[in-house]
Amino acid sequence: MTEPHLDNAAYVREVHDKGLAFDLGTMNRRRMLTLIGGAGAAVMATGTLLGTASPALAALEEVESETAGPYPADGSNGVDVRTESGIVRSDIRSSFGTSTTVAEGIPLTFALTLVDLAGTPLAGAAVYAWHCDRDGNYSLYSTGITDENYLRGIQETDDTGTATFTSIFPACYSGRWPHIHFEVYSSVANATSGAGPIVKTSQIAIPEDVADLVYATDGYSQSVTNLGQITLATDNVFGEDSAARELATVTGSVTAGFVATLTAAVDPSGTEESGGGTPPSGAPPSGAPSVSPSVSPSASASSSASASVSPSATTTAAVPKPRQPQKKKDRHWWNPFSW
Repeated sequence: MTEPHLDNAAYVREVHDKGLAFDLGTMNRRRMLTLIGGAGAAVMATGTLLGTASPALAALEEVESETAGPYPADGSNGVDVRTESGIVRSDIRSSFGTSTTVAEGIPLTFALTLVDLAGTPLAGAAVYAWHCDRDGNYSLYSTGITDENYLRGIQETDDTGTATFTSIFPACYSGRWPHIHFEVYSSVANATSGAGPIVKTSQIAIPEDVADLVYATDGYSQSVTNLGQITLATDNVFGEDSAARELATVTGSVTAGFVATLTAAVDPSGTEESGGGTPPSGAPPSGAPSVSPSVSPSASASSSASASVSPSATTTAAVPKPRQPQKKKDRHWWNPFSW
């Protein structure tokens, strides 16, 4: 069924606690950290809680489930790029199929490490990742690039549970903090089948200090304005806890490129999640595509400058209408299935 597709900013305006913790029932994360107190309760980027937790009591909490947004290309509102030949790849900078257009921007390698709630790496799982380009547009959806499929790809996790992608630094578009979307599957076969099931849908947040460096370079000027109008605390996805388990650690420089890492705990046998949703009712804004996204893979802009950044602290991971996003506290609303 053909769905209207909106420009990113217009759609976002319309629609658009979990690291390592004790199993203390309904006690929320902030109260827990207050009771534990001090540096001994610091949560490390790997999800390790230092201090008073004993191995028998310690347990990882799941990364937050988040909306896949209006541009997932996972079959939920148009094209399903997951089933296309060429989607399983680590370098997602170029389109594949009938186009080889390369998305321009500051180089970014991002690695997502998946572990279960006991901290065991989830080897052989699969990650489908996608994000906007340097202009804040999404391939297959945004005006002018509906025939491109760059900045989308699927990777199998290695023995450490890690899936790594070579990409470019995403823009900050109006109404959203800079981010990368991802879906987790139990295997590449499930990720590319078009049937799933989806184990986890979430997002990776980009640290502000790194974004400031990148957005000062050529081609990202609009991102400077957009980032100045939003904070992690006011973002409608990350705002409840300022991306406590979704904020990547990033190292590197503008000249050499950046590396972002995130460890996310997921429950491989607990829930089945949904992908994206359809745009809201009503006519799309002027200039927005009027047809479903194309399967066939025109591009964006360029990079420059220099500067470096030290690692930013991190920890690890809703659905738009007709599947209304849930609050972060209500995480188990899908039917269970086996890993």
